[in-house]
Amino acid sequence: MEMDITKKVRLIRVPFWLGCGRAGTELGPESILKAGLLSQLKSIGASIVGDSEVDCHFHSLGYPGAGKIKYMAEVQEMGRLVSEHVSRAVSMGFFPLVLGGDHSLAIGSLAGLTAHYRNLGVIWIDAHCDLNTEDTSPSGNAHGMPLAVALGKAKFKLTDIPGASLISKENLVIVGARDIDPGEKELIRSEGIACFTMHDIDKLGMVKVVERAIDIAGQGADGVHLSFDMDALDPSEAAGVGTPTPGGLSYREAHLAMEMLAESGIVKSMDLVEVNGVLDYDRRTARHAVELAASLLGKRIL
Repeated sequence: MEMDITKKVRLIRVPFWLGCGRAGTELGPESILKAGLLSQLKSIGASIVGDSEVDCHFHSLGYPGAGKIKYMAEVQEMGRLVSEHVSRAVSMGFFPLVLGGDHSLAIGSLAGLTAHYRNLGVIWIDAHCDLNTEDTSPSGNAHGMPLAVALGKAKFKLTDIPGASLISKENLVIVGARDIDPGEKELIRSEGIACFTMHDIDKLGMVKVVERAIDIAGQGADGVHLSFDMDALDPSEAAGVGTPTPGGLSYREAHLAMEMLAESGIVKSMDLVEVNGVLDYDRRTARHAVELAASLLGKRIL
């Protein structure tokens, strides 16, 4: 029964780039769709029960504002709208597959999910930890802040969005990090946040890391959200992202993680973010995004 619910997929497209400060990610949702997402999901028996686009037309305003978070008003409005879309999907028993767009959209995903899940687990697969606050961020770009917002560590908090609750650090796990800012390192250490860097993956192996991630995120949780940033992959695999960072996950490591999460049955929603349609010249990154989503939703080699 759980697998049937998981396979009722609601696509939520978020064409937003203001959180990363580099145009192109607003083309990500369309790029992923053109790379064959619908046919892949249908081939594994997934039922597409809706396809909606969050209205991000305010992305053309241009002025980043004077605050410590660039485009703060636009990020907040986007988060509120994404939250509404995600909340509606969950209330109908569907699996929200949120296509970005930059990673700031996870503020909205998490807001919408926490309105329904009392103890939400979060698995964050990313080259970056996205734990900066307004005071620690070197850039002021909101895509580096969603976890700080969700944990209540920033001035802008998830609870600023109607209906949302904060997530718990005990059920948060970061996987694949390799570019961590000083303020983020301090927060990870002081709060005891589970963070498996690429060093840990090299040392322990992907199987052990994903097993631990499942245990941490799933412990006492009534739902687990997966937020997957395509820059988690090595740039040799996925160059079409705004912040490529050497030394990332291989193609097979990423798929193994998705396959193990699929087998666990704990993941109830997913963000798939940071495909930059301008930089993804051959659509290889978008194709990999499609394949990873399919693996999470049950596609197997045999």
